[in-house]
Amino acid sequence: MNEMSIGADQFSSNPVQRRLLLGNEAIAQGAWEAGVKVVASYPGTPSTEITECIANYPEVNCQWAPNEKVASEVSFGAAMAGARAMTCMKHVGVNVAADPIFTSAYTGVNAGYVIVCADDPAMHSSQNEQDSRYYARAAHIPMLEPADSNECYAFTKLAFKLSEELDTPVFVRLTTRIAHARSVVSVAERGDDQLRDYEKNPMKYVMMPGMARKRHLHVEKREEFLAEAANHMPINVAKIRDTSVGIVTSGVCYQYVRDAMPSASTLKLGMVYPLPMEQIREFASKVDKLIVIEELEGLIEKDIKAAGIEAEGKSITGIQGELSVERLKNVLLGEPMPLDGGAQLPARPPVLCPGCPHRGVFYVLNKLKVHVMGDIGCYTLAALPPLSAIDACLCMGASIGMASGAERARGKEFSKETVAVLGDSTFIHSGITSLIDAVYNQESITVMVLDNRITGMTGHQQNPSTGKDIHNQPAPQLNIEQMCRACGVNDVVVVDPFNLKETEQAVRAATRKDEVSVIIARRPCALLDKTLHPACSIKNCKNCGLCMKLSCPAIERHEGCVKINPALCIGCGMCAQVCPFGAIGSGEEA
Repeated sequence: MNEMSIGADQFSSNPVQRRLLLGNEAIAQGAWEAGVKVVASYPGTPSTEITECIANYPEVNCQWAPNEKVASEVSFGAAMAGARAMTCMKHVGVNVAADPIFTSAYTGVNAGYVIVCADDPAMHSSQNEQDSRYYARAAHIPMLEPADSNECYAFTKLAFKLSEELDTPVFVRLTTRIAHARSVVSVAERGDDQLRDYEKNPMKYVMMPGMARKRHLHVEKREEFLAEAANHMPINVAKIRDTSVGIVTSGVCYQYVRDAMPSASTLKLGMVYPLPMEQIREFASKVDKLIVIEELEGLIEKDIKAAGIEAEGKSITGIQGELSVERLKNVLLGEPMPLDGGAQLPARPPVLCPGCPHRGVFYVLNKLKVHVMGDIGCYTLAALPPLSAIDACLCMGASIGMASGAERARGKEFSKETVAVLGDSTFIHSGITSLIDAVYNQESITVMVLDNRITGMTGHQQNPSTGKDIHNQPAPQLNIEQMCRACGVNDVVVVDPFNLKETEQAVRAATRKDEVSVIIARRPCALLDKTLHPACSIKNCKNCGLCMKLSCPAIERHEGCVKINPALCIGCGMCAQVCPFGAIGSGEEA
């Protein structure tokens, strides 16, 4: 490890073009220029576009993996074998990948290995506000945090070089606003992508306890070196302006600070772990008051205070949600928050799309009043009225495990009224092992795999059950029915969720059995099926409101009756099936 090389401006390049890029696109561009050869990821907002973009570069071997753990293992294996590699995931995906990531900090790498994680303050599309900076600290892995698209591009290139020089994986952390905002990037040509030599080295890569103890010493030495080197890295930038207040910040918060308080002195941290503590101490000595502005947890503030430096932070901004220019002006300058321009607008909660095949499933489950253990996917929207079907949603693949746990707590009579629901991609991600567990422990739960032939909520990415790879080329197709039988399930049936009678009969039959049953509700996502059907129509409406329980956006209540909006209706015909008066005429057979 060479402090002079670490401190040099390693992410400079000879630009050949200026482009307006999303932060995610810039990460992909930077990785490509850095010579990345292998990228393995699992889609998750706000990180998905990184891998989608890099799949367009023919020089890169790119794949969607079944889950983040597999993606991390594939990318680590490539780096160990001598190819620069990257894996990308959202913050909760780091939980799934933590096992290989933590140990890869001990083994180190051969070629550069970069882990991009995208946090989601305010939970725009997530189940929690987890702060990935904790993982950098816990795993003893350096973490860089860019503040705009150009830094996304530059820091990614730097991360590969740091990884090789320091013999470590390197995190690059984004947040939603950086991942999905555009700014100008000066791009260049692709650099050297030659494979490094591979040598068998069990003392480095086989983490038996005896080897791991020695590698742990290497991790501590590396972290000590990097903590000192960080004080001289040009990605940590101090600007002295008005010395009455100095603000330590990073990422998108730097942009908010500059807009809210342009005259304030700033220390913008490009490396958020380990912190350049001596640089922070020097910066603090030049200002009258030190404030730390960071979203989510107060990690930087706590470290600064632990070093004996007086500072304020979360007591000013709070610990929940996103920050913004307006919020900072409010808490730092006392300016009133602007009026909410949407305060007078009617509520518009998210709903399943017109023609969504999941709608029929949850209409039936609500009708039967069973307990529904949900999972991550579009269908979490079925927790909302009027479907009101889902009891709980925890994480990817948890529905089967929760249903099993409920049976162990309350007995088989309870489990016979319990249905675990998950999607095809989620089943492959982390549902298969839970299904094996349920069979092995002789549960009586019912599992419904909602097979809409795609990974839906993140924007239609392929998975092992779709028969296509990331490039939309033919690939071996996992047969979900055979997989379930291979897990030991004897009772496996396939239904069309547009057929409400068939779906209801399948659920009633499955929940009566003293064994694990699997129902596969198979119908493509409504956004994939481009077939146009005549819209349904209503004549002589009795205004009973039963069709409204489908929660279809195309069905609208008007004074004295219900109407179907032909601009939204795709003619699936589910509403015609629930109307007890035959007042709804369906489109052509869906």
